[in-house]
Amino acid sequence: MRIPALTLSSLALAGALVACSRPEPPAEPLRAVRTQTVGLGSATASSEFAGEVRARVESRLGFRVGGKLLKRSVELGDVVKAGQLLAQLDAADLQLGQDAAQAALRAAQANLDQARADLSRAKDLFAQSFVGAAEVERRETALKAAQGSFDQAKAQAGVQGHQADYARLVADAGGVITAVEAEPGMVVGAGTPVLRLAHDGPRDVVFGVPEDRLPQLRALRGKPGALKVSIWGGAAGMQPELAATVREVAAAADAATRTFLVKADVGRADVRLGQTATVRLAGASRDGVVRLPLAAVFEQGGRSNVWLLDGATMSVHLQPVTVAGADGQQLLIGSGLSAGQEVITAGVHALTQGQKVKRYIEPKAGGPVAAASSPTAASAVRH
Repeated sequence: MRIPALTLSSLALAGALVACSRPEPPAEPLRAVRTQTVGLGSATASSEFAGEVRARVESRLGFRVGGKLLKRSVELGDVVKAGQLLAQLDAADLQLGQDAAQAALRAAQANLDQARADLSRAKDLFAQSFVGAAEVERRETALKAAQGSFDQAKAQAGVQGHQADYARLVADAGGVITAVEAEPGMVVGAGTPVLRLAHDGPRDVVFGVPEDRLPQLRALRGKPGALKVSIWGGAAGMQPELAATVREVAAAADAATRTFLVKADVGRADVRLGQTATVRLAGASRDGVVRLPLAAVFEQGGRSNVWLLDGATMSVHLQPVTVAGADGQQLLIGSGLSAGQEVITAGVHALTQGQKVKRYIEPKAGGPVAAASSPTAASAVRH
């Protein structure tokens, strides 16, 4: 059966009309962006390090003799005074040794007294010609030997007396107990650390720095106020800045962190042991530096980049930059930008090369959000 040509033409015309009437997809709305006009200025790049407040002098205390730890009189964080009893060993064996030394001393004293009496009688008999000179010399030699034995026993008794005293661990200075390293019942050897004592007095802020900062810090050693220290942990958060002096720089890196320990002197500032501190090290002043928010710079292709807005075409273009450092919540751009350029500071990760955008306008109080595509409309509200 053949279909009339008129019918085929009518079907083709109807299909074409249907195709022509299909609605076009809606155009993607223009993205509103915040911008900032580049202005050149000078800046001082600074570095910040996390530190901790420590005592200038911190001692690890231990007994001078070994034995079983009988009791510990202090706990972690206790404030102690000079001469206060901190811990005590079982001194029974040491007391027995002291008693034996005292007994030997008394025996030596008796021998010495007997030798003196024998020498006196020998001299009297020699005067009466009952004994010869050799007997007197023998008694004199015996007296010297008895004197030596007495001196030895006396010294030994003194040593044993000190040994018994060493069973008591006392604080050699006032301070705070910062560590407890032994518990009652443990058998400790001579010199084994039992407690750690932070002495009262000047305080240091201790922090670690990478190797590339060592020359700068060593050059600042001994210069008053070379560092600025902010102490955390107070009732109102961060306390006012303190001037600090670099007192000591480690000669070798820490085996775990590979950083070098630096001690900064803050004197007798009103700080507590263990408080967290932020140490600020100022660098050299630089001119021709641009400050941008952190959100304006992003990483792409292994380089730092920003989006520039072309005001004539209202499109964005990628611009590589060099970051020279940071200052708080802003980045310091060393190169890649010139004065008068317009940098996009928000929403940078949602843009593509050549994309059309419009400037964001802050809404008025209670009013709708507005956006402008012309420089004139946005000049008063640009960020």
